[in-house]
Amino acid sequence: MPGFDLRGLGWNPEFAENLEPGLVPGRVAAVHRGAFDVWTEAGSVRTRLPGRLIHEGLDVGAGDWVGLSDGLVRSVLPRRSAIVRNAAGLTTTAQTLAANIDVAFAVSSLGPDLEPRRIERYLVMLWESGASPEIVLTKADRLDDPLPLVAEVEAVALGVPVHLVSAVTGQGCDALRARIGAGATAVLLGSSGVGKSTLVNRWLGEEAMATNETRDDDDEGRHTTTHRQLLVLPGGGLVIDTPGLRELQLWDVDSAALDATFADVEELAADCRFGDCTHAHEPECAVLAAVESGELPGERLHSWRKLQRELRAIALRHDILLRKEEARKWRLRAREGRARARHR
Repeated sequence: MPGFDLRGLGWNPEFAENLEPGLVPGRVAAVHRGAFDVWTEAGSVRTRLPGRLIHEGLDVGAGDWVGLSDGLVRSVLPRRSAIVRNAAGLTTTAQTLAANIDVAFAVSSLGPDLEPRRIERYLVMLWESGASPEIVLTKADRLDDPLPLVAEVEAVALGVPVHLVSAVTGQGCDALRARIGAGATAVLLGSSGVGKSTLVNRWLGEEAMATNETRDDDDEGRHTTTHRQLLVLPGGGLVIDTPGLRELQLWDVDSAALDATFADVEELAADCRFGDCTHAHEPECAVLAAVESGELPGERLHSWRKLQRELRAIALRHDILLRKEEARKWRLRAREGRARARHR
């Protein structure tokens, strides 16, 4: 199998400085259960983590740069950006959806999937990632006048580009493709069936990612992407296609990401009487006054409150996990100390 030009995959001197001597660099192209496809100068290799790193819970995502030796992943290089969520289900575990991303496209179709509150949640996650967030609204050909829905999204995606596209007519597809420059990496995130894989296929000029026909009962397609996949685009640039996201649980998000998503609320808050105003019941609250006057939609403030509570709960859980890990390490060191004492 032919090798890859690492520079075309985004390799740069910063990554090179962080590669341990003796390790071979490669970029994770696909994440499977317990295995990874990694692109190297020698070609694509199927590899995995050694038992020690599995035990330590090392999180590896599509787009990561890794160091290889003896056929195994030995290290993950520091990331420039990373889109991380709490893994689906009842666990409290970080799951990297994509790493070393330059631009992140949150994709929604102009149909039943379009939900401003969900878009706000995507934006909080994407602002935290370090990538540039953008919104993509697909299936524009299905509406006579999609602009009212576009305006609804723009009202919650403050300062974020919103793209209107149709993979059927080609509307907006080339302009969106132009957002991915040579050596840059993009990722497509969204619910199942919103048209992520269809967009990728159009850019590739072939049916590289399998898709299913649209279902008439819910106006959504059903794509069959089962794992996160890095792909090289003709003309340069890369894109990561992802399976549909049923759950979007946030993970270790800084308050700055919430402030960026709700810049309108933060701007109004600057005029509140009290600097620590919670915008719930305080007198002379500029945010509540804006809701009462209709300047700020009440749903927008409710969403801000909900996400703020969620971020506080996440911080508390992480603090508990950190204390548990510190206690585990202390017990391990104590056992090792007792073992050394017995052998003296």
